[in-house]
Amino acid sequence: MSPRRRRPLKKPAPFHVDERWAISYMDMITVLFCLFVVLFAMSTVDQNKFDKLRNSLATGFGTTVTQKIDTATGTVVPPDQVNKDAQGFTNLDLAIKEVDRLTALEKQMNDRLTTEGLAQDVQFQIDQRGLTVKLVGSETFFQPDSSELTQRAHQVLDAVTPVMVPTNLEVSIEGHAANAITAYPSVWELSAERATKVLRYMVEQDGLPGPRVGATGYGSSRPVNADKTEAEHEQNRRVDIVVLSDQPETVRALIPEALKARVSQK
Repeated sequence: MSPRRRRPLKKPAPFHVDERWAISYMDMITVLFCLFVVLFAMSTVDQNKFDKLRNSLATGFGTTVTQKIDTATGTVVPPDQVNKDAQGFTNLDLAIKEVDRLTALEKQMNDRLTTEGLAQDVQFQIDQRGLTVKLVGSETFFQPDSSELTQRAHQVLDAVTPVMVPTNLEVSIEGHAANAITAYPSVWELSAERATKVLRYMVEQDGLPGPRVGATGYGSSRPVNADKTEAEHEQNRRVDIVVLSDQPETVRALIPEALKARVSQK
């Protein structure tokens, strides 16, 4: 038996020293690609999202958030006070921001009313629900024992409604009546019809989007006083226009506390 022949080994591929540059070239291309990706991301940064990210990172690492790099002062948010859905802000922080937003809306409305000489006809209130614009006094806004709007009412609505339109907030129009004799079947019908007339004017004449607004009649069930004298009756003949806050209930519950904080800072 003849001995088994071994197969000849393949010669290794020749190594060319002059091809080493390709490795360095690929590394350089990779680094340049990463550099341009970072530069592009920095050039299109959303400042609002960047601030939220900064607050979240500060909270997670227990770092002080500052407006300037060379300062050591700022606001530290303890982890146990952070609302996970608030991206680094506490509920009280968000309530204060909401109060600032509602206060700005009130100022815009009041400035427009003052310009038209109508500021004395409207009262404002900020609470857990949002911003309430109170149209108080039936003789100012409606004919006696009627739901027909007066010319004064048209002027007031023309002043305040344009401020509400761009906010995208929902609006509740709530009619109230005094516990007194009326030609209507009941004060419920009178209050509901007045609220509806205000709604229709705001939507049809001043451009408030219909899907964002609703009307309710409360009759005399929510008086602001004892509702016994004629002067008290007049205060209860009112329509409230409520610009509803869109914040979560946990944030809205802190709006009274946020209002006190704002007052103490003044």
